[in-house]
Amino acid sequence: MALSGIIILIVLGIILILLEFFVVPGITIAGIGGVLLLVAGVWVAYANYGITTGNYVLLSTIIALIIILIIAFNSKTWEKISLKAQINSKVKSDDNFSVKIGDKGKTISKMSPMGTVIINDKLYEAESKGIFIDENTEIEVIKIIRNKLIVKLDK
Repeated sequence: MALSGIIILIVLGIILILLEFFVVPGITIAGIGGVLLLVAGVWVAYANYGITTGNYVLLSTIIALIIILIIAFNSKTWEKISLKAQINSKVKSDDNFSVKIGDKGKTISKMSPMGTVIINDKLYEAESKGIFIDENTEIEVIKIIRNKLIVKLDK
């Protein structure tokens, strides 16, 4: 294989590695293919041109890859396409949580096992203990975990 073929293998390998870093997240075919192309290019240089030329090709490939990665990571191009949004919101906590164990209410939706209930004229998300409860059924609060209600059928 001519020297131009070796250069093409190495350039394609570097391009695939750049794609791996900046376009395709994780370890994918692009990264594996890039490394394989780099190794193949260096191996062909050793096999066809001997140890001295192979060493030059290996050293120049490593230096070129490092320089290209440094330039790519330091360029501002990647900042233009990267996500910079921040989430500053918090979950609403209801400090006026007025439900107590033993309070009674009615289901608004079917609980399978989660659903909506109305207790003390307020709507809440509640969970039944693994059973399905139809809508418009009387329920009773048996447990409160933070703002989560556990209910049962009121008999």
